[in-house]
Amino acid sequence: MNQSSDTTFKPDIIKATALKKEQRKANLKKWRFIIILIPIMILLMAINAQTGSANLSIGDVFTTILHKFFPDTFASVSDMVNKIIWQLRLPRVLMAMLAGIGLAGAGCVMQSSLKNPLADPLLLGISSSAGFGATLVIILGVGILSGTAGIITSAFFFAILVSLVIIGLSSFKGAKPVTMLLIGLAMTYLFQSLTQLLQYQSSAEAAKASMMWMVGDLSGVEWSEVAILFPIILVSCGLLFWKSWDLNILSSGDETAKSLGINVFRLRVFLMAVASLVTAAIVSFIGVIAFVGLVCPHICRMFIGSDNRFLFPASCLAGAVLLLCADCVARTVLSPVILPPGVITGLLGAPFFIQLVMRQRRELI
Repeated sequence: MNQSSDTTFKPDIIKATALKKEQRKANLKKWRFIIILIPIMILLMAINAQTGSANLSIGDVFTTILHKFFPDTFASVSDMVNKIIWQLRLPRVLMAMLAGIGLAGAGCVMQSSLKNPLADPLLLGISSSAGFGATLVIILGVGILSGTAGIITSAFFFAILVSLVIIGLSSFKGAKPVTMLLIGLAMTYLFQSLTQLLQYQSSAEAAKASMMWMVGDLSGVEWSEVAILFPIILVSCGLLFWKSWDLNILSSGDETAKSLGINVFRLRVFLMAVASLVTAAIVSFIGVIAFVGLVCPHICRMFIGSDNRFLFPASCLAGAVLLLCADCVARTVLSPVILPPGVITGLLGAPFFIQLVMRQRRELI
């Protein structure tokens, strides 16, 4: 009997061992993809820091940064180069990196939690509602708090408002992705119209500044703004990554998640609230950046699949890479004229969105 049972279980053990090996290989490939994105991001940051009206080399950038931390090891550079890099370019580069990470991470979470391939902070109306909330404080000074704190608070409030509408809609049985998308687009147009109304009533200078801000502008970024956004992105992305396993279960279906003891509604509200906070914080500093949250998760999904333990960090890094590329193109394509990077991401994202809709057309109808 013992020999017979051993003979029966051996093939199962061999199969389980083989499956584990295949899973490890697959996971290693996913981690390689993620790790490769890190040096690409760092290289793009260096290229962005050296690109501009003043001719600098990548060596100047690295020397300037290293001299700041290791003054005895690396030679100093001129005061002009030091000022250009530390005061003008590095804050912009770091803001682009943080914004790309936050928007792509928020898009990844929204797509998985709502089971909607077209979910994105912009298309669901979250970006435009956050923009309206920020505009209220910027133009009219309306809000509980003033200054940057007031802008973030107001932007977050309106972003959460729209998120709750989307969550409420997704809880109805039979709510298709196209339904949620159309509601999101309706919210986008509503809050864009309200923002334009505020701009119309404001002074010409305020209206111009607001218009630049609505298409995503990285000019004039300061270290104080980077210092505020950095902990928000760090904590929010940490919380979202912490919930990545629960997000995998949620993606498999609400009934499956409930059977495993997950409070689906509470989890979805938590994920959307954190994603909305990220979006609101980014919008309040640099304005509305289009399609980063839509494009990056889909690109990463093609390479590493839908496991959010890998997809989420990969999407964040891909978002940083995309926005750094867009900012570099925006500053060089019509030099010396500097375009808002939101224009470039919009031009890149629109064809991708059309292609995505065509691929999903059978599911959306």
